[in-house]
Amino acid sequence: MFSTPQPSPQWPRWIEAQLCRRGIQDERVLRAFVRVPRAEFVRRSDRARALIDAPISIGCGQTVSQPYVIAVSLQALALTGSERVLDVGTGSGYQAVLLSHLAAEVYTIEIYQTLYINARLCIERLQKAPVHTRMGDGSLGWPEAAPFDAIVSGARAPKLPPSLVAQLAPGGRMVIPIGDENRQILVRYEKLPDGSLKKSALDPVLFVPLLGKEGTGHYPDA
Repeated sequence: MFSTPQPSPQWPRWIEAQLCRRGIQDERVLRAFVRVPRAEFVRRSDRARALIDAPISIGCGQTVSQPYVIAVSLQALALTGSERVLDVGTGSGYQAVLLSHLAAEVYTIEIYQTLYINARLCIERLQKAPVHTRMGDGSLGWPEAAPFDAIVSGARAPKLPPSLVAQLAPGGRMVIPIGDENRQILVRYEKLPDGSLKKSALDPVLFVPLLGKEGTGHYPDA
């Protein structure tokens, strides 16, 4: 499914400790983390904490997720470099830029205006493959750009959003946290040729809620 990483010491110490030793084996994913500096996506006052495996606040009640959790999601997508990917919840832009090192084209949506503006600047400066940005309701996806070979969400939904399922191509993979405030599971869905979904539970997680019509039903305050 993916290339096995070479033995250390080729990987930086933090990647070896936080990712390799915890089961991240996709070499393309590991190399993306080497090449994309997380410090560029957090506030200047938080940059000293950028290599810590913990979420970091980025404002608007949102966070940039811990590297391990992002790596689990990206590895589960099993990207080869030819895919078109939808990133739901741009946040800081960190995951979108990581995806630009793993896929052919990335579409990313953010519902908070302040985060969208800041993330777009980071993405334009650090992207590899093309990354298309939009401010809007990520729970509804990006219909006119569908279908997508892969979809990943940086926010948890109470149930699987139908619009995202509809926009996933046959054979495509989606990774999304599902659950409520108290119990969430990171889940991988594979869309089979007949349109049904094959579900695999990955890890217990703790994500911010997915706002919008097919998420919590709530929207940011004006």
